[in-house]
Order: sequence, then C-alpha cells, then structure tokens
Amino acid sequence: MPIHKAKISDVKEIQKLIEISAKKGEMLSRSLSELYDNLRDYYIYQEENREQIIGTCAMHICWEDLAEIRSLVVREEYNRRGIGTKLIEACLSEAISLGIYRIFALTYKPDFFCKFGFKVVDKSALPHKIWADCIKCVKFPECDEVAVLLEV
Repeated sequence: MPIHKAKISDVKEIQKLIEISAKKGEMLSRSLSELYDNLRDYYIYQEENREQIIGTCAMHICWEDLAEIRSLVVREEYNRRGIGTKLIEACLSEAISLGIYRIFALTYKPDFFCKFGFKVVDKSALPHKIWADCIKCVKFPECDEVAVLLEV
C-alpha cells in the first residue's frame, strides 16, 4: 500500500523532504527530535519496491476537539498525481475515526484544502495554543499563511 504510517526508519528522509519546502518558505522546518516525538502523526506515500518517500503529511491532535493537518509535502516531480489528496484523506479519516471533527491547516494553498470542504477562517478563530509552532517561523509575527478549517 503506497500510503502508510511512518516508521522510525523513515524519519530522516521525512525531514529531508520537509526541508526542501521549508527552504522555499512554504512550511516550517521540523527537527529530528520533533519528528521522533510526533512520529505517530505522520503518514508517508511510498511506492512499492522503492525506498524513496514521495510525500508526507501529519495529523496532529491539538485538543480534545481539534486537530491540525501539517507538513504536507510531495516531491515536485510527483505533483498533480493525487498523492497530496490521498495523504490528506488518510489524515482526515484518522481524525474522524478518533472522534475529532474540527480540523484546521495553515497553508499557502487554501484552494487545495477547500476541495475537501475546508473553509477559509480568520486566524483569530483558532485557539492561541496552536501558535506555539509559529514562534519558530522566520515570518513570525507577520504570518502570511491562510487558516482553513473543516468542521465535519
């Protein structure tokens, strides 16, 4: 199966993949420590019989009724093949199976998330707790990402 939960052996490659987008200013970098701490959040897309991870995405639980989709990245040469869609669907499915019906993301591609039913919301509608990661961003406090929220 191309999409599955990440394993310990995937962490270093996940970090490299995230770093490609982070260097472009498209998302936050993630330290190895952070990835190991949150490994259970991550899904990967990896074709059978291939070692290279093609895409990754995480569903991070923030609170009893709120989760975040984060670190969605697909290798550029694999864009527009539905891999990002499959990764998002895996994360949403897990959130719903856990009883979490409010899922948000901070993104530069709100239209992509709107395909899944997310709505653009004012960032102030999200709890302050979610901004802990933002302090690590070079753009903080002048965040130019768009907040999107799905309420299932």
